[in-house]
Amino acid sequence: MTTFELKQIARVESPLADLAAAPRQADEGAPEATLVFEPAYADGLRGLRAGDRVLLFTWLDRADRDVLVNHPRGDPARPQRGVFTTRSPHRPNPIGLHEVEILAVDGPRVRVRSLEALDGTPIIDMKQILNPDISRR
Repeated sequence: MTTFELKQIARVESPLADLAAAPRQADEGAPEATLVFEPAYADGLRGLRAGDRVLLFTWLDRADRDVLVNHPRGDPARPQRGVFTTRSPHRPNPIGLHEVEILAVDGPRVRVRSLEALDGTPIIDMKQILNPDISRR
């Protein structure tokens, strides 16, 4: 089996600390958070500004990597499904995908709206979402 090496480029600073109490999706009351980039990757933020939307890829480091089947949304009344058909953080490769809006960029710190990731969650990548109605900057 092939393995890959990922590098943490940043981490999440958030008031969310407890997995059980955290919202499951951003639209369920996720708070503002700060993305703190490692100095070696800070130049990669050039050109980002408030109002931009980005896809944030996180490593859900507190996930159970042995889970393949679960009850959607943790509800035992729902029939079990494979994790590849759910948004469960518990999966073989716990990569989180979050669409967030940038509120402010201050050096290596990026403030974002509505991020359901826990405090300390490693960030492995970020990609700007380009609006097709706006020419590339």
